[in-house]
Amino acid sequence: MTVATADPMTAARGLLRSVFGFDGFRPGQEEIVAAVSAGRDVLAIMPTGGGKSLCYQLPALARPGVTVVVSPLIALMRDQVRALRAAGVEAGALTSANTAEENDAVFAALSAGRLKLLYMAPERIAVAGGLLRRAGVSLLAVDEAHCVSQWGHDFRPDYLRLGELRRALGGVQTAAFTATADAETRAEIVEKLFDGPPETFLRGFDRPNLFLAFAPKTRPREQLLDFVLPRKGRSGVVYAGSRNKTEVLAQALREKGVDALPYHAGLEPATRQANQDRFQQQDDMVMVATVAFGMGVDKPDIRFVAHADLPKSVEAYYQEIGRAGRDGAPAETFTLYGADDIELRRRQIDESAAPEERKWADRRRLEALIALAEAPRCRRVTLLAYFGEDAAPCGACDLCKNPPRLFDATVLAQKALSAAVRTGERFGAGYLIEVLRGEATEKVRARGHDALPTFGVGRDLDAGRWKGVFRQLTALGLLRPDPERFGGLRCGDGARAVLKGERVVEMKEDTRPAKAERRAAPAALVAAEDEALLSRLKAKRRELAEAQGAPAYVVFPDRTLIEMATRKPRTLPDLAALHGVGEKKLAQYGKAFLEVLTGGATTEDHPAQDRLDAVDRALYDALTAAQADLARGPDGTEKYMTLPRATLARIAAARPASLAALEAISGVGPQKAARFGAVFLSLIAAHGADR
Repeated sequence: MTVATADPMTAARGLLRSVFGFDGFRPGQEEIVAAVSAGRDVLAIMPTGGGKSLCYQLPALARPGVTVVVSPLIALMRDQVRALRAAGVEAGALTSANTAEENDAVFAALSAGRLKLLYMAPERIAVAGGLLRRAGVSLLAVDEAHCVSQWGHDFRPDYLRLGELRRALGGVQTAAFTATADAETRAEIVEKLFDGPPETFLRGFDRPNLFLAFAPKTRPREQLLDFVLPRKGRSGVVYAGSRNKTEVLAQALREKGVDALPYHAGLEPATRQANQDRFQQQDDMVMVATVAFGMGVDKPDIRFVAHADLPKSVEAYYQEIGRAGRDGAPAETFTLYGADDIELRRRQIDESAAPEERKWADRRRLEALIALAEAPRCRRVTLLAYFGEDAAPCGACDLCKNPPRLFDATVLAQKALSAAVRTGERFGAGYLIEVLRGEATEKVRARGHDALPTFGVGRDLDAGRWKGVFRQLTALGLLRPDPERFGGLRCGDGARAVLKGERVVEMKEDTRPAKAERRAAPAALVAAEDEALLSRLKAKRRELAEAQGAPAYVVFPDRTLIEMATRKPRTLPDLAALHGVGEKKLAQYGKAFLEVLTGGATTEDHPAQDRLDAVDRALYDALTAAQADLARGPDGTEKYMTLPRATLARIAAARPASLAALEAISGVGPQKAARFGAVFLSLIAAHGADR
């Protein structure tokens, strides 16, 4: 399917500024928008927070017909619809949570041709072919496309039926998006969703605004509180490995004055939904959750993500930390891990019903995450290398900020590896540490291991230090758990070279940071002198959001408020130049925020009014009347189409003399130029003669 346009990107760039308030595309967006706008099938793998939604929203607004967006969770759909409506876009969702009135409104907008984006869950879209055929779908956008993978952790069976729907809609153009998809998952997406190979975009995985940090567990509860408490008042997510742990940690945070709630699949549905709604609405709340709180999180101003337990893979880790800092402002991540976490994750893989080749792949993914946790140098270099990207040390992770002390651990490694070999490579780290420390337990004596040459050669280190040694040996691949021997440690590649003295082993010194370091201040969002102003701007945002029952970020995300506090605009045109300030939001909220910024009331008009005052009012009125007559085409049977007031003002001011010049005006584009162009140009010529 091809969309016939003279220059589809002209309209997209105009909408980018006028609707969304963005001056330019994020890295990787423009090429994808161009491909979708040109009518090509697309598979885009972009980092979480990289702006995937805009890649189908912009083409949807610049073309006739409705774009159907398949999204996996109701909360995600409702949040996106609310944000689009706040920006002046006709969008709706058909979900099981809708009221009859909400469904009627969506159907009416569809019938009138006003609706540009329709969000639906895969479970609902699979039985809605008739409705969608009548609606005139011009684009099928599949969000979280990795849900089609039958072996993925987010598999949704109804995603498998989307290929059938695509064909039922006449092979409608399809664009699929996901944040984390390895080569195997990408192949599954192409096979299940497309009839032929789509144009594939694999964009960089770097999120430079995220601070990355890991720490071995020593006193986990205290370590977690040390991270979260200095960030009180900021929105954050704490991931925990069990339902009970979410409840316990949320209570511990509340006792310390943090507004925190649990979220897990075992909660009553009403409670779970209420907790999620509160998190979405408030800009200072912490959600303590299992991974059940995942894809539905589309809150752009989450300032931190912490893991109380090790995630299950690099992909899971990347997706979960990607919930932070989606607005592009600074955000922080912190992950705790320990030997028990690693053993649990391995056991989950070994005991799963997956085929052996899948288990093998899952073990490699877990090992990659352990290597990231134990990395001796820059986290970002290690993380991006996993995704096949080269990077220089970032200077913005815990290892760059506070480089660990590295030491020659070859002798310790030889002792640990020797203990594994001499005991038959059948035992886990706990037992091997007993042998190394010379602990003549009943089991050690029964096996005769108290007579081994390695018995007691590690008495000089306590059990905690030895745990760190074994943890790092596993991360280096020198020891590998053998699932056929119940997790017993076997020597990996390179172990023999270490035992023979042919390879040097370097390790990090496990140190407990000083108390002052443990409760380090959070990342600064603005300069110290601007913090009070930022607080006042947030208070105004909260007031406006509560008045309309909307999440705070729907008014403006943190990034916009940070720019306000830093750049301190004094006029509406200055405010309009900020990131995220589109025409509708400027008209709706501009004066309220200028009052905070200037310290008093403002009587300044919206720039659109300034434009009207500066143009021929008679021409503007004539254009307004003409577009009303042509809203459904010359014969009154075509799709409903209008131009915003601000766009008409721009046309009246610019007085374009050709169809191409009219089309190039922000907010017009090829479809609207085709509908209104001839009449508008004749009116402009007539009013020019009258002057």
